[in-house]
Amino acid sequence: MKIAVGCDHGGFDLKNAIIEHLKKRGIEVNDLGCWSTDSVDYPEYGHKVAHAVADGEVDLGIVCCGTGMGISIAANKVKGIRCALPFSDFTAQMCKQHNNANMVAFGGRTLSPAEAIRYTDIWLDTEYEGGRHQKRLDMIEE
Repeated sequence: MKIAVGCDHGGFDLKNAIIEHLKKRGIEVNDLGCWSTDSVDYPEYGHKVAHAVADGEVDLGIVCCGTGMGISIAANKVKGIRCALPFSDFTAQMCKQHNNANMVAFGGRTLSPAEAIRYTDIWLDTEYEGGRHQKRLDMIEE
C-alpha cells in the first residue's frame, strides 16, 4: 500500500506524526509537502494529494491543515475523490465502511496526534461494505 500525505503549515506537525506511524506500519509514504511551518496555501497541497490518488499514483491520501476543513474541501474538488473528515472512532469507521473514503483530512489545531493516528488506523483497517452504499457513491460520481 502507498499513501500520499500533504499539509499546510497548520497541519505540519500532525502530518509528520502520521507519516512516522504509517512507516511503522510498513506503509510506503509519498510526502507531497509542505515541509515547514512557514505559511502556505492549503488548496495547493490538498490538490496535490488528491490528484495523486485520483491518478492512481497512490492508493489513498491523508491531508492536514489547521482544522482539516479547508484542505478537505480542496481535495474534494478533484473528480473521484471522497475525502472525509473523521472526528471520532465511529466517523473514521463509517467514512470507509459506507462512503469508501479514499482520503481523510485532519486538523492540526483540533486533534492530538494520538487521535489522528487512531482514526487513521480505524479508517485503514475498515473494509468498504459496498452493496446499497455503492448506488449512493455512483449518484455522487454522476
